[in-house]
Parts: sequence; structure tokens; C-alpha cells
Amino acid sequence: MLSKEESIQYSRQIQLKEVGNKGQELLKASKVLVVGAGGLGCPVLIHLTTCGVGNITIIDDDLVNLSNLPRQTLYDHSSIGKPKTEQAIKKLKLLNPSTTIKGINAKLNASNASEIIKSVELVIDCTDNLSARYLINDACVLHNKPFIYGGVFKHEGQIAVFNYKGSATYRCLFEKQTLETTNCENSGVMGFLPTIIGAYQANEALKVLVGYGQVLKNKLLIINSLNVQTNIIEFSRINHPRYKQLSPNNLKASITETMHCENQLSHEIDHSTFIKLLNEDIQLIDVREPNEQPKFNPPNTINIPAKLILKSIDKIEKNKRVILFCNSGKRSKNALLALKSNSYFNNIMSLKNGISSLEHEKIQ
Repeated sequence: MLSKEESIQYSRQIQLKEVGNKGQELLKASKVLVVGAGGLGCPVLIHLTTCGVGNITIIDDDLVNLSNLPRQTLYDHSSIGKPKTEQAIKKLKLLNPSTTIKGINAKLNASNASEIIKSVELVIDCTDNLSARYLINDACVLHNKPFIYGGVFKHEGQIAVFNYKGSATYRCLFEKQTLETTNCENSGVMGFLPTIIGAYQANEALKVLVGYGQVLKNKLLIINSLNVQTNIIEFSRINHPRYKQLSPNNLKASITETMHCENQLSHEIDHSTFIKLLNEDIQLIDVREPNEQPKFNPPNTINIPAKLILKSIDKIEKNKRVILFCNSGKRSKNALLALKSNSYFNNIMSLKNGISSLEHEKIQ
């Protein structure tokens, strides 16, 4: 039951037919885990708290530093050097003292993930760490919990809802972990972008908890703040072999195994496989500079220099096999890893050793 004060506090939400008193009571009784109290976590936590989510757990082991302040809006200069969980709770309690907020000043890891995640009904991923995302995913699959993913890179953000009522999971979209090469610290980000993406994550969380609207399941929403464009990639659930092995005690093994398979991660193909694939419906991307030799331009080939690959993802096919190539194979591999480490696509390969060593007569 809502108190008289709560009915007044949430009156604008309660007026919505999709929410009403029943929906507000569901929010009050709900238990949510937010992993990460940084650029994404701050807006997520603010909106969950002010909208009346009753029980929130925050897990983060980081301290506030000066460079956090442009995008992590729960903190100020007096917060610098102090634990994020402690400072976040302090501010959130001022926003809504009726919300119960628990802070865990630690990393989510294979030892604690199962126990923490099984006690909540929804997990929101606000990390910038690929290993953590696979861990969250596997623990959520193990305990049948939905989780809401958000990610940012430079001017682009992504949102999806995984494992919701049998929907696709993170591994269905990004089957294998790629090499982690970028995050906000070394690639840069405008402070408002995590706020936008975090707000979208909070929106999906409220829909899941109350049960209204169209949840972003089996879809990845991509938002580009630089050109004000959005895109949706659709995907479906697969029976990933990893899930048959999941238990609270082997989460660590499932993450470690995913991290150390460099040959699988690189998705490189040899020349013989490449030549066979030339007869199929594929997209070829030449990542060399436009005037480089030797010329190689089979049908369905486009040129995107490697240095521009992350700025040109709108040109990359999402529903067919894509092969990147250059002269030696080095630039195409780096371009592949850049795309995969930022979780854009799972349908891309690189030509190992490049086209310079291809036998001329085999490609005529």
C-alpha cells in the first residue's frame, strides 16, 4: 500500500493508465541491482529512486575523481576521493528517503555474482567492462533474471533488454568476448551521452518492473548523438552451449574461457576460405586508403579506411557476412577488433595475411 505522502509524491505517474496505483505499488516492492555507479549508473539511479523503486542495490568499487564530474551527476567536488557507492547513497537519500538503498563497495566478480543477482528481480548493467557484462549475463541466465544493457562509445550509445521472459541474451548478440581496447577513459565521451543512455535504461527498467509498453527485447537500439540518427538491430535467442554448464560455482570458468581464445576472438579466415566465400552473398570492405595498390575490387566491395571504421558503421551490412581486408591483414584485424570490442557486430571476419599474398589466378 502507498502512504498518503507517497500517493502525492508519485501522483503524476499514478495518473498514467499504464502505471496507476497498482504499478506504483509494484515499483515500491521491487528489488533492483545496478552494477556500476558511473556515467550510466548515475542517471539510472536518479530515475529509479525518484520514480519510487523501493529497493536498490548498488555495486561499485571505484572512488570519485575529478574527471568523473562532467558526466557522473550524483557527485561534486566534495565527493572526490570518496567511494562512489557511499556518495551516491548520500545524494539519493536526499532525493527520496523512502527508498531503501544498499551499497556494496566491491567489484562484481565470479565469487559474488550468483549470490547478489539471485536476490533481486532485475539487473541493470552500467559498467564499461566487457568481462563484467558476460558475467552479468551468465548469472542472470542461471537465475532467470532479466538485465538491461547500456553502453557508450564516443558519440554513440546502445541499449537492449536481455533474458526477459525467455528473450535473447547478451551471448545471442555477442557470442564471444572480444579484446577490450576502449572505454570512456581512453576514447572520450561527451558528458550528456551517458545521461541519455542511462535514461533509456531506466525507462526499460520501469516497463519491465510494472509490465507496460513494448520492452526492448530481441532488439539493440543504437543512438548516435553526432548525426541524431537511431538504428535498431534485431536478433533472436540461440541455444548457447555455455548455458548448459552454468552453476554458481563455474561462473569464473565460463568468463575465463571466453577471455582467452584469441584465435576464435579474431575471426580471421585464410585465403582458401576467402576465395570460396567470394561466390556468396557477402560484403567486402577494403580498409586500406583509397589509392593503395594492388587494386582488388570484386562485386559488393566498399572502401572504408581502418581509421574511419568506427565512424562508418552505418555502411556495414548487419544481415550478411562481412569480410575486412587490407594488404597484410594487420589493419583489417585491428579494424575487426575495434568493431567487436565495442560490441557493434557479430558477423564480421578479417582476411588473414591480406590480399598481397593471394595467388592472382585464383581470384580471377
